[in-house]
Formats: sequence, structure tokens, C-alpha cells
Amino acid sequence: MNATPSLAYVTPAATPPWKRWLVCSPMARIVICVVLFIVLNRSASALVHALTQGMAKTAMSPALVYLAVALLPAILTYAFLVRVVERRRPAELAPRRWPDALRGLLAGGLLLSAVVGVLWLLGSYHVTGFNPRANWLPALLVAGIGAGIGEEILFRGVLFRIVEEGLGTWAALLISALFFGFAHAGNPGATAWSSAAIAIEAGLLFGLLYHVARSLPLCMGLHAAWNFCQGTVYGIPVSGMKADGWLVSTRTGPDWLSGGVFGAEASVVALALCLLCSAALLALALRRHSLVPPSWRRR
Repeated sequence: MNATPSLAYVTPAATPPWKRWLVCSPMARIVICVVLFIVLNRSASALVHALTQGMAKTAMSPALVYLAVALLPAILTYAFLVRVVERRRPAELAPRRWPDALRGLLAGGLLLSAVVGVLWLLGSYHVTGFNPRANWLPALLVAGIGAGIGEEILFRGVLFRIVEEGLGTWAALLISALFFGFAHAGNPGATAWSSAAIAIEAGLLFGLLYHVARSLPLCMGLHAAWNFCQGTVYGIPVSGMKADGWLVSTRTGPDWLSGGVFGAEASVVALALCLLCSAALLALALRRHSLVPPSWRRR
């Protein structure tokens, strides 16, 4: 069987059958990642709790804890997956890919600004003041860097990439989007609608962006800029999380338009604009004939 060029990893032909199924198969690698991430996450959480007992808490404490118990385990899990299990150099994180992060930052800022601009034109978004003392650094570390890098590693680098290898691009888009939406279901103010919106507008968009570019830094940059601009620049809750923004703002109108307490991500405006971007990426993928069929249909 010839390897599909767009796939980062294909099990070597000489791999023993037991290893092919218990270590190298898509399901096995996803299970390995889930178990390792949980172990590292719990261990980091216990270590941080032990080290910080009795210490005075600062405004930066929650951000640093998040980076230690969420971001670091995600990075270590992916490093183990790529270097130990798959035994390859991660082309999706190669040095030549990192300039993509700047392009992603620009695209994410522009896309979120377009959402806010449409909400303003429709009379839903209102600026009521300016807050130069907004606590932007924790937001940058958590909603920007932490979520942008950590979530993209887990949902695109692990889930989408590995499911695509086994079940093909269409299944990978559907499964990774559903899991991405479900992961936000426990956030403050979350509803079935907000979870579905996250899955459709962000899950599909990030999955298609990774499929077309094969660049995790590009997805990380867009994700980080979207979150940071939404909360810290425009003062809108980020996936239900309270925002401390430079712009003090309110949103009015029905929840389907404003997004309600969950934020602009639950607005049909964000849904429509992100779907347009996803449609453009899908058209590009179809023109390139890059959609990966399921493993049993590949020669």
C-alpha cells in the first residue's frame, strides 16, 4: 500500500502484527495519548497543589497553574507520541512552519474583528468605555497561548490527524468537531446551542485549516488571536469565561444574535462567517484533491 502524501504518519510495512494493532494503529495511539495526558495532568495538578500550599496567591497564579496542569502535559504527550510511538520528526511543527503562527494571529484577529463589526452594524455590540488597566497578561497566557497551543495539539495534532489516517478526512472533521464542541459544554453559560456552534464554526474551521495547510502553528495562531481579541480587546466573554477587556462593552438583542452570556461564539454571526471560511477551505481541498479516503479504500 502506498502512503497518502498528505498523511504525517503511516505504519511501516515491516511492523510486526502485534505492534501494528496495539501500538501503531490509530485507535491505539489515541488511547495512548488520552491515558498519558490524564496521568501527566493529574500528576502536575498534585505537584502544583503540594508546592503552592501556604503560598500567597497572586493575580497570575491561576494562569500559571493552568499552563502547568494543561499546556505542559499536552506538549509532553505529543512529544512522546511523535518521537517515541511514531518515531518521526513532526513536519506539522517543523521550524519552517512557525512563521505560519504570525499568519494565524493576523487571520484570527481579522476574523473575530469581522464578527464584532457585523454585530456592531446590526446594533447588538456597544462600546461603553475604555479600560487601560485590563488584566491582559493572564488572559494572554490562558485563553491565548494556553488554549491556542494546548487545544490545537490535542484536537488537531492528535485527534483530527490520527482519525484522518484511519477513517479519512470527512470522518476526522466530524469526530474532531463534535469532541471540540463537547469539550466546551461544561463552560459557564454553555447550552446545547453554544456547544453545537463551537463544533460547527470552530471545530470544522480548525480541522479544515489543518488539513489544507498541515501546519499546527497556523491553527494555534488563529485560535490564540480569536480568544485574545474576543476577551481582552473587545471585552466579550470567551466561551462563557468572564472577560476583562480594554474595550468595555455590552451586547443586546436575542441570544441567537448576541451570543448571550456565552459570548460571540454562540452568535449566528460568528457561525455564518466561520462557515464561509470553512467553505472556502473545503473548496481549496476539493480543488487540490487532497481529501484523504478511509484506510481501506487507499491503495
